[in-house]
Amino acid sequence: MQFVRLGRTGLQVSRIALGAMGFGSPTWRSWVLDRKKSASILARALEHGINLIDTCDFYSAGESERLLGELLREMNARNAVLIATKLGNPTGKGPNDRGYSRKHIIEAVDASLVRLKTDRIDLLQTHIWDPSTNIEEMVEAFDFVVRQGKVLYVGGTDIPCWQFARAICHARVNRLTQFSTMQHHYNALWREDERELIPYCRAEGIGLLPYSPLARGLLTGAARRLERITERARTDEYANLWYGRPADTTLIERVEKIAERLSVKPAAVALAWVFAKAPEAVPVFGATSLFQVDEAVNAISLVLPDEDVRLIDEAYLPRPGGGHF
Repeated sequence: MQFVRLGRTGLQVSRIALGAMGFGSPTWRSWVLDRKKSASILARALEHGINLIDTCDFYSAGESERLLGELLREMNARNAVLIATKLGNPTGKGPNDRGYSRKHIIEAVDASLVRLKTDRIDLLQTHIWDPSTNIEEMVEAFDFVVRQGKVLYVGGTDIPCWQFARAICHARVNRLTQFSTMQHHYNALWREDERELIPYCRAEGIGLLPYSPLARGLLTGAARRLERITERARTDEYANLWYGRPADTTLIERVEKIAERLSVKPAAVALAWVFAKAPEAVPVFGATSLFQVDEAVNAISLVLPDEDVRLIDEAYLPRPGGGHF
């Protein structure tokens, strides 16, 4: 396994991170893995040397965290990995059971620690962004849980660049804990963060954690894309929301032709493209089979020729809206 430094932190993390949204309960999403299958995926990731596992208090209504904590304890692997989790999405019916108020942040951290069966969260991140967030209150609450020793590093997810810059500036001026990472939507089919967020993070030394590097499976091959043969593909509302333009199909087909010429899987080309465009980034991938874990790790060694990177880049059509917001 290759390891890279996560932004300006002292952390050395595996070149790729495992997303645990698929761990938990099928009652939350039909494609979520049960305990036995989740354990096999986690064990294979650890065998490969993956040391960053990303979860969230929202996934399977907390079951993802609970299962991950139990499995790491059973495998005696807690100190071998970095646990990244997120907060912000609703965890209850009350109006304060979500978002980034001081109240919710402190309560959510305590609840996650119990579920994860650990004494600290290595990386605490925001999740789905609320544009009305009080930036100063959020930053100060994150600093508070770090000073308590419950959290080691903090990061954001899909925060608009101008609000993220405000958070960085408020922390810096007031000598509070600054964001160390940004988890963001990035793949060959979605490159909107190249406008502002990625350049800003690079300038500030923020570690990049691109999620959905395979475009929710659309960059894994024609059979899955056209026939939607997996349960995840059939039930994924975001895939239809974010993708599906004629230009997307053209780009997908180009990735598949490159994969055929290089005698590799399309998923390997898609991941290699991310590594080529953002060498410092640590893509977060999800897996529902051991083969997918192996395939993702093997893609680390694939160096995509510059000409192929250019062919993929040229097929991209920017979105007028510029992103999710």
